[in-house]
Amino acid sequence: MGETEFLQAMGRRVSARRRELHLTQEQVAEQMDVSLQMISNLELGKKAIRPANLLKLSRVLRISADYLLGGQRSDTELSEIGQKVARLSPEHQRIIGELIDSLIVERES
Repeated sequence: MGETEFLQAMGRRVSARRRELHLTQEQVAEQMDVSLQMISNLELGKKAIRPANLLKLSRVLRISADYLLGGQRSDTELSEIGQKVARLSPEHQRIIGELIDSLIVERES
């Protein structure tokens, strides 16, 4: 993967996570104390992010820098997902399990 593709993939992860949290680019920029343009360029994959800003961004988005950089969720994040599933009813847990199985089969085919 070239640098352009890497930056674009990272930008997509940043944008997706920001939207999951129902945050605007402006809110993220404000919480990080950076410009709106910096967040926009990051999400568009136009510019790299400085390490200090990557740490700020991971805190604001409540996700690991590893995920933002490489797309791999940390054990802690996966554990949090498991804790959320554990709070569901047995029927909803079964549905989530079936959904996960279906996604794995789809990905492997």
